Amino acid sequence: MCWVLPCGGAGYDVLQSSDGVDALAKLKGQKVNLIISDVNMPNMDGISFLKAVKQIPAYKFTPVIMLTTVSADASKAEGRAAGARAWVSKPFVPQQLVDAVQRLCLP
Repeated sequence: MCWVLPCGGAGYDVLQSSDGVDALAKLKGQKVNLIISDVNMPNMDGISFLKAVKQIPAYKFTPVIMLTTVSADASKAEGRAAGARAWVSKPFVPQQLVDAVQRLCLP
């Protein structure tokens, strides 16, 4: 799964997609402030999705959080190199994700 989150005033408006291909299609024309993506997805994995997103000028500087079961240092390094700003491993404490979202979605 891949989630695209525009940051709202009091909360968050969430756009959800089934995989990286679906997420890229939904991004077209959407203003988003933050993207949360898994690494393991069908059709397009999260790292490939991240690389594709960063090639789109409108999303070049959009922060991305990887939320995944993958915890290998090599995968984290690949994610950072592709543009991930945070890496949250599953299972996770919900507050950990909320903290990362709040940190990256500053007003």
